[in-house]
Amino acid sequence: MPGQLSVQLLLTVLLAPLAGALLAGLFGTRFCNGVLGRKPAQAVTIAGAAVSCACSLIVLQDVMEGARFDGNLYTWMVLGKTQLGIGLLVDPLSAMMMAVVTAISLLVHIYSVAYMADEDKVQRFFAYLSLFTFSMLALVMGNNIIQLFFGWEAVGVMSYLLIGYWLEKPDAVSAGLKAFLVNRIGDFGFIIGVGLLFAYTGSIHYQDIFNSRHDLAGMVLPGLGIPVVTAICLFLFIGAIGKSAQFPLHVWLPDSMEGPTPVSALIHAATMVTAGIFMVSRLSPLYELSDTALSVIVIIGAITALFLGLVAMVQSDIKRVIAFSTLSQLGYMVTALGASAYSAGVFHLMTHAFFKALLFLAAGSVILSMHHDQDIHHMGGLRKYMPWTYITMLVGSLALVGAPFFAGFYSKESIVSAVCASTVTGSGFAAVALILSLFVTGFYTFRLFFLVFHGKKRFLRQQVINQRLASSGATVEKGERTGMMPGDKPQEQPWLIRLPLLLLAIPSAVIGFITVDGWLFGGFFKGVLFIDHVRHPAMAILAQHFEGPMQMALHELLSPTYLLVPAGIVSAWYLYQAKPELAVRCYRKMRFLHRLLYEQYYLNQLYQKVVVGGILCLGHLLWQWIEVKLIEGWIIGGLCIKGIKKLGHLVWKAGDVFVIDGFIVNGSARLVAWTASIVRHFQTGYIYHYIFVMIVGLLGLLFWMLPLALR
Repeated sequence: MPGQLSVQLLLTVLLAPLAGALLAGLFGTRFCNGVLGRKPAQAVTIAGAAVSCACSLIVLQDVMEGARFDGNLYTWMVLGKTQLGIGLLVDPLSAMMMAVVTAISLLVHIYSVAYMADEDKVQRFFAYLSLFTFSMLALVMGNNIIQLFFGWEAVGVMSYLLIGYWLEKPDAVSAGLKAFLVNRIGDFGFIIGVGLLFAYTGSIHYQDIFNSRHDLAGMVLPGLGIPVVTAICLFLFIGAIGKSAQFPLHVWLPDSMEGPTPVSALIHAATMVTAGIFMVSRLSPLYELSDTALSVIVIIGAITALFLGLVAMVQSDIKRVIAFSTLSQLGYMVTALGASAYSAGVFHLMTHAFFKALLFLAAGSVILSMHHDQDIHHMGGLRKYMPWTYITMLVGSLALVGAPFFAGFYSKESIVSAVCASTVTGSGFAAVALILSLFVTGFYTFRLFFLVFHGKKRFLRQQVINQRLASSGATVEKGERTGMMPGDKPQEQPWLIRLPLLLLAIPSAVIGFITVDGWLFGGFFKGVLFIDHVRHPAMAILAQHFEGPMQMALHELLSPTYLLVPAGIVSAWYLYQAKPELAVRCYRKMRFLHRLLYEQYYLNQLYQKVVVGGILCLGHLLWQWIEVKLIEGWIIGGLCIKGIKKLGHLVWKAGDVFVIDGFIVNGSARLVAWTASIVRHFQTGYIYHYIFVMIVGLLGLLFWMLPLALR
């Protein structure tokens, strides 16, 4: 029976990771002299993640049966007539996000025990993981836009700390700072959107905002003539561009691979990068009012999906290939949102979380076996040595390319079909871009897979190179990639790494088949994700033609566009397995194109020259004008020096010349001379003159003393 969710259960989901983070972060570090050791810190954070995950699954089950919760827990602040409350909103969208976030987080915590086994004092790392989980849960469980913003900023701060966890690696610290700063660019637009939303609705609560949507539809910005709802949606989407790493603010995500691999799996699979997708989906009643905003979204998403997928085709770092794959798949999700296929975008968010976390963690297993050498050109033939990782990574790769019956197939094909049926301006370009991306995804995914697990054992050649470096006396600092040494062989990792791979491989294979009927085309998101089916009929058309997961897979197998997926896989096999010399020949003939893609269209260099260089140039100009001209020249040189000089001159004229010289010194001399000139007339030498002066003096003294005597 539909009912109200338990507040205690929801608070347990939210606060269990926070409790683990506080215990590990306070008692496991120098704050409390490290009284909580390595294993106890790992235990409490894993326990917190496990409790949160278990409760999230219970909540999801209750929500599927019709239970909901929307209420304030307490009032945080009162501004005039507006109450800023701390509350929770749990509906199908947030319940699904809670289950995905906590499940991925729990597996990453378990995986990290083995992956970080050689690191000293990992209490801080596990505290960061749990605090990140809490931040993401706060983002998706809040019932108002301010809580969304606080969670939004908290995951940004935690990503900075996790990416830059290895403080001794300058590249990691720089990557964390880059992620933080680039996200601030997007967040500037986001906070403007939040301010406009509050200014024109007078509320921060989601339901109050949605109730005011029809009033917003008729408002325009004074003096600009731009619809208010369009401005709000576009400013909020700028925040999503930064947080979900869309073109052109995507540059932080590939560099964030400098952090530990579990961080890559947690941040870039299920949490931070999906925050923008969640935000647009949550505010779908507003976005449905602005076709302009939807057009911008669908075009940005399509550009990201295709052009950043092309970049993945030439990368040599195993984690960077998967990172650019994440960018491309986020582009799919954003394109779906722009086509008003919100449920398809959110569905792909869910399936992508499992198979992308699987790919990252499988890549981490390979990196450990290769002694932290991440270059796929130094690998090859690992299938024989790492069968467990090989099979699970094959499952993740098939899910990523959208192989029939795997999780990614149902979500990706739904997005492509919805965009093809969309009436939003720009959806034609987006449809072509997504269809071409099918080939690109198949190519870069299995290029990685073949180079890592098949072909010649190229790590043997790397062993010889490392032996020569060692014999030459070269030293390798801790934390640097050393690669394979003579006598080393790749080997499968312990069960703490293999278990999360297995638990992620299962949903990567089957969750799409199981849930596509009820979650995507059923009524699971009804009343949560709003679509104007009259103006945007794409999802309604798909629902009319949906006959079940089996029929959907069989139908797509006969579709000409689907042939692009196996074409990409076969092309990767032919170039890197059957005819590897052909790949070398193509590289030599298309070196410029290869360099263009490898350098990510030179966007980093552009930002470095234009943005960073411009800021430095502006700073230099401001320094020249403000400090040199204004402060030193006008204030110090003009006002201060000239003013002090004039003041000194005035003090000299008034004090020294007039008072001291003129009045005290010269005045005294003149007074004495004047007095002497008068008195000398009585110094005649005659006695009667002296008697006369004495009589006058006595009379004067008598008249001066007479008033005193009469009293």
